[in-house]
Amino acid sequence: MNSALAASILETKQCVPCEGGVAKYSLAEATAQVAALPAWRLSQDGTRIHRDWQLKSFRDGIRLINTIGALAEREQHHPDLHLESYREVRVEIYTHAIGGLSENDFILAAKIDTVAPPS
Repeated sequence: MNSALAASILETKQCVPCEGGVAKYSLAEATAQVAALPAWRLSQDGTRIHRDWQLKSFRDGIRLINTIGALAEREQHHPDLHLESYREVRVEIYTHAIGGLSENDFILAAKIDTVAPPS
């Protein structure tokens, strides 16, 4: 079982390219790790994490998506980004190649927390 890492440790790490072959976090591992990132929520099936923001304007939503997109591109780990009702942003993260969560997902979430406004 992977030990849960503090957000301050996760944000110093780099995402490692994943083409599969990496074990998914179990529900217990994902639950323990997401506890270190209080703004993030675990999906019911334990295969994804997400965070939501309600921003002041459409422009703020686009700015946040662009900021997260640039960070994700640097990390080469790409979340699902959603903008709805013109100012509600949702970011959903999982490792597409394995259909579940890996350490990369929590690294990216911790890094997003350093560039995004409070929820």
